[in-house]
Amino acid sequence: MQGASATETLLDQVAGRRVRVWVIWEPVLMTDWGPPSTATLGRIHDPRAAQFWDRQRLISRSMGGRGVVWDHIAVYPAGPVWEDRPPPALYAGGPVVRVISEARAALLEALQRAAPPSSSRSRAGGGQYAKVSSCLCPR
Repeated sequence: MQGASATETLLDQVAGRRVRVWVIWEPVLMTDWGPPSTATLGRIHDPRAAQFWDRQRLISRSMGGRGVVWDHIAVYPAGPVWEDRPPPALYAGGPVVRVISEARAALLEALQRAAPPSSSRSRAGGGQYAKVSSCLCPR
């Protein structure tokens, strides 16, 4: 749960910036029979975050892991699209609460790369979204 709280804090620190976050909840412990509770999901309430329950651990498998990718955060540059596997990350590591400073630095770098030159900004803000994914365990 500390990883979810750390992810929400990271989002607070980049409030108003063009960031998309995918939080993937997967069963890890024997007691993880179902999706996370409403209270658990509420730990990340930023509207830029979408949360998904991945009962079959498809995301872990797509990331090349033999087991479960758990308590993990990855920062991706704006632009690349996930196909069969995720694109190369600017940063990936865990446990989330221990590596949040490194993830923050990578996110700030991604945001700087994604920002268009001042002269080309549209009224809506222009630029692409930096991306963050976080794999967590429900409790």
